[in-house]
Amino acid sequence: MSLSRSRIPDQRWYIHPDQSDRALQLALETNRSPLLTQVLLNRGLETFEDIQEFLDPQQELPSALEDFPDLAVSLELLINAINDKTRIAICGDYDADGMTSTALLLRALRYLGGRVDYAIPSRMSEGYGINTRIVEEFYEEGVGLILTVDNGIAAHQPIERARELGLTIIVTDHHDLPPELPNANAILNPKLIAEESPYRSMAGVGVAYVLALCLAQSFGQTRELQNSLLELFTLGTIADLAPLTGVNRRWVKRGLQLLPKSKMAGIQALIQIAGLSNEKNLKPEAIGFRLGPRINAIGRIGDPQVVIELLVTDDDGVALEQAMKCEIENKRRQQLCEQIEKEAIEYYEDSSFDAKADRVLLLVKRDWHHGVIGIVASRLVERYGVPVFIGTYEDDDHIRGSARSIPEFNVFEALEFCKDLMLKSGGHKAAGGFSFKADRLDEIRDRLRTFAHQSLKTEHLKPLVTIDVEADLAQIDLALHAQLDVLHPCGMENPEPVFWTPNVLVTEQRRIGKGHIKLVLESAGQKVNAIAWRWGEYFPLPSPLDVAYRVKSNEWNNQVSVQLEILGVRFPGQSSQTEFRFSDRVYHCTMLDQKELRIQNAKGDILVIQKGRKIGTLGRIDKTIQEVDVSQAPYYDLVKAAVNALAI
Repeated sequence: MSLSRSRIPDQRWYIHPDQSDRALQLALETNRSPLLTQVLLNRGLETFEDIQEFLDPQQELPSALEDFPDLAVSLELLINAINDKTRIAICGDYDADGMTSTALLLRALRYLGGRVDYAIPSRMSEGYGINTRIVEEFYEEGVGLILTVDNGIAAHQPIERARELGLTIIVTDHHDLPPELPNANAILNPKLIAEESPYRSMAGVGVAYVLALCLAQSFGQTRELQNSLLELFTLGTIADLAPLTGVNRRWVKRGLQLLPKSKMAGIQALIQIAGLSNEKNLKPEAIGFRLGPRINAIGRIGDPQVVIELLVTDDDGVALEQAMKCEIENKRRQQLCEQIEKEAIEYYEDSSFDAKADRVLLLVKRDWHHGVIGIVASRLVERYGVPVFIGTYEDDDHIRGSARSIPEFNVFEALEFCKDLMLKSGGHKAAGGFSFKADRLDEIRDRLRTFAHQSLKTEHLKPLVTIDVEADLAQIDLALHAQLDVLHPCGMENPEPVFWTPNVLVTEQRRIGKGHIKLVLESAGQKVNAIAWRWGEYFPLPSPLDVAYRVKSNEWNNQVSVQLEILGVRFPGQSSQTEFRFSDRVYHCTMLDQKELRIQNAKGDILVIQKGRKIGTLGRIDKTIQEVDVSQAPYYDLVKAAVNALAI
């Protein structure tokens, strides 16, 4: 097959700096594969002690009471409310984090004798977070204490209204802090504690877990509650894509061991419906791809009460009934996503929009379901390699939408840049939500385009594949797969390792399922099976190729074998690294398409220079990047040394 007529994904690869000498030394010290120790070095674990603590955390955690300034006050308020039989109400959220947080605190407070109920705002009519209507309804129902979970940190007006009505209000949240905090009686938020605290990376369900656990300890009921609380923490943390670092990693690791044998009717029903009943060990991907979507589907297009009832009931029949509702809604969510994704692609490709020229894509269309457009936005980011904002009309005058991003583009800052044009907006670096008047659409499109041109260079506008280390196919076996298991739980900020192998032959390939490709790859006489999910449009793939992949296992007819999950491909020789020394330091340089020079140091910082330009960019591909003048010292001599090394 002619390479010129073959179509492959248009990607950019970031390969971590080679540290093979140090990786080999650590491999000898730890009795592990050099491939694994290279991955650990890429995670910033540079010593034997660092690796041991990461793989088997033994260090005692600091007291949560010391790290969270308002935790003691929150406990006192809740203990008094429970003892005085004061009515408590939880205000949750309709995503997986908010629903699991709500269920976790409902179970804990009810077990400890609290009179407690809950409310969750309507995704479609009210949007995210506690509002004045909920506060006033709680008051009319005789509630004395309101507890928010996974929301509330920016809800100034509803919280002020609660205080005016004489209600006590505790905010538990994990979202970014506003310039001024609301006037709550107590606020628990990891963003308010020291950056070096292991609790810093917790999602909303993590804050709820800490509060519930400390409350159970106060009543001497820890043993009875700890397993169910930890299981809900694990489910919510993974489903919310929280970073699996700090206490998240430690507690999720323990929680994953509990889930398969859970005594909670709802979790067992969910595991059964998802086809995971025979799994002795669950990994985050099983929750992320099997359990999480079934919970999230309810929050996106159904009634969150279904999930709350699923996770608090002790009745097996009720649990199975609610789990079936999750299954039905998840199938409907999948159909909606496929339909809207197809429509969005057709709409864009038939339009005059140019995502590469604009460096951002804003699509708005009537009759798209607001609950799933965030998922579609993520898929379009994968497809087009630019930040994607998708909106749909709530009525003739209003548009509401979701945004997803690439590493170099900050969604929160982009929305702030458009704030004067928005009715409501919020989010973080990677994702966000917004609403605006329909007649502002063209202005907002122009404003986003301006921000994107300030934030992004043309070299950023390709989907990014981040790769740990080069490997021979002969090294990829079940023994390595077993060694890699020590990295789990993998997830956000602790991703599964990605390997690459150059010049691989594609000896067999066929389409399977809904647009996937099943392959057999060969290198140096070694053959291995592989799967490329959602790559049907690239069938048939050319041969040979450089391939980037994760290492998985596949069980068929009671036989277990290694299977590669393909993440990226490129034509051989498209990019090759050359090592050189400058000022007694080792660098690696690459020339892409004879147009772009990249120089990488041992820390992973990359200097990028386009041919014929004197302004380059310096930084990490997934971090802050700054412009530098490469015609000035010290960059000029460094560039000259790289050019000499490449002999160009």
